[in-house]
Amino acid sequence: MPEVFSRFLSDQSGATAIEYALIACGIAVAIVTAVQSIGPTLNTKFSSVSTSLR
Repeated sequence: MPEVFSRFLSDQSGATAIEYALIACGIAVAIVTAVQSIGPTLNTKFSSVSTSLR
């Protein structure tokens, strides 16, 4: 049993997966923030173009 516990503590694959998940979450938050800040400006531009085409 001590060998199994020792192998479990020395296994780093789970930590790597968690690190990648945290990086992915950080990137997702950055994308959502960027889209929310640019969204109203794009909506105004598209409305202006739509009005000009009519």
